Formats: sequence, structure tokens, C-alpha cells
Amino acid sequence: MPLTATTLRQRTLGAPLALSGIGLHSGKTVHMALQPAPIDSGITFIRTDLADAQPIAAHFTGVRGAQMASNLVNAKNQRVGTVEHLMSALAALGIDNLRVELDAPETPILDGSAQNFFTAIRPAIVEQSAAKKFIEIIQPVEVRDGDKIARLIPYDGFALDFTIDFAHPAFCAEHATYRFEFTTDNFAKQIAPARTFGFLKDIEALQRQNLTLGGSMDNAIVLDDSRVLNPEGLRFANEFVRHKILDAIGDLYLAGHQILGEFYAYKSGHSLNNRLLQAVFANTVNWQIVTKDVKDAPKF
Repeated sequence: MPLTATTLRQRTLGAPLALSGIGLHSGKTVHMALQPAPIDSGITFIRTDLADAQPIAAHFTGVRGAQMASNLVNAKNQRVGTVEHLMSALAALGIDNLRVELDAPETPILDGSAQNFFTAIRPAIVEQSAAKKFIEIIQPVEVRDGDKIARLIPYDGFALDFTIDFAHPAFCAEHATYRFEFTTDNFAKQIAPARTFGFLKDIEALQRQNLTLGGSMDNAIVLDDSRVLNPEGLRFANEFVRHKILDAIGDLYLAGHQILGEFYAYKSGHSLNNRLLQAVFANTVNWQIVTKDVKDAPKF
């Protein structure tokens, strides 16, 4: 893959970067260090709290337990959870190679969006002397689970079209669908601030099982049976569907490279998004690796 003056290049960080915050499930402080990584090494996680820690690849083949989040595991059954918000920010910033060190089995939830990750990482980016690789979708691939749908089709760029459907007064049909054209600046304005959300009754039930112990209105939109409980309200009228797009961007970046294609989803979630990647890569006629000139690629 020849490198020219205008070829879009791989990216990492120019220096280590530290972030910390509450773990969604543990409720304890998580310390995270983002370390520069070599060309073509990809994104890996490592648990510094484990004596025999081995890298955990940020790859869809390592996803286990994707009901509520995208959780990764390696061959030694070492796990790291809730990676999708960080992965979404890394996708939007075009980060190809990174080592993520964590002293806990989960990333910090921060404010429940990707905004803090995005803002902290953006000034630290450096380009590397190798061409950035993309996964170009060649033919449509679709997976279903009941009435839920996730699909990728060929597209000149990367776009996401998502529809949600919740039987709850706070979710109106007018704000159920959103189409997003992927660029770094668009992500910063339209997607990064959108927070995760949950229902009070579900959160209380999970906390009785020692889960979501760190969940609060500081890092999620919380709804009771009729309304949003957060005093400040929503950041966007359609914040719910925007966050589902944020999650999908992170889930799809577990392909290993940025996807070039259009993603369509109806009521999809982490599990179905992962099944879609499995279906895409089950047959080499569905995709190919390409490089792109700066003017022809999504605007990073």
C-alpha cells in the first residue's frame, strides 16, 4: 500500500495521556493511561491490576456478553468492559494504534458520553509514517433478531441511520430516527455529548445485584415511568437516538479499522451490532482493505 504526500496516515498519540473516573459497575475510581503504540499494532487494552496481564485486542471476535455494553476478553479470560464510548471517540479521531492501560475491569464512565474522551485525546494526536487502512463494504450484509435490524451497505464514506422504539412517554416518534454523516467535526457537535440512558427501575434492580453501582444522574440520563429525572434535562431533543449512534460507532470500530459503508439500524444494540460484524467478515466477498487519499476519506 504505497504512501504518498496526500495519503491519509495512521494515527496514535504523541505522549501518554491519563484519565480517571468512576467505573459504571464497580462504583470505584478507575485510572486509565492511554499510551502511544507502533504502526499496525491496533488498539489494545491491558489490565494493570492483574499480575499476569496480557493484551486484550479491541476486536469484535473478542466480544463477550454484549447485552448492556461491549465487553472484551482475551485467551486468558482477562476482561475489560464498557469499551464502546472510548472506542467511539477513537473512531471519530481516527486513532489507529493505541495501548489502553486500566487498573480495573472497565473503562471509566465519565459523564456517560464520549465528550470527555474526545476532548482530552484530540490535542494529543500525531500521524505515523504508514497509510491508514479502511474496511470498505462491497455488498450489503444484514442481520436480524425478531424485528431488530442491523445492516451495512456500500457507501462512499461512513454514515449511520438509526431508529429507536421505546414504549415510554419520554420517547416520541418525532425524535426516534437520526441520520449521521461521519466526520470528526460532526461527531464533536452532534454525537459526542449524547449520554447513555437507563430506567430507574432497571438501575435499582441491577444495583441490588451489585451492578451499575457507579450509575447516577452524573453519568446517565435516568427515566422513571413517565419522564426524564435529570434536573438539567436533555442535551438534545433526540439525545437517546444520538447516543445509540455513538454506541454503534464504537461497536463497529471493533472491526479493527474504520468502516466505509452506510449502517442502518432499527432497534439494534451491542449484541446485534457485533453479529453484523461477524456476518460481514464471514465471507471475503463482503469487504476489502483499502487506503484513501485525504480528499476522498471521511474528514478526520
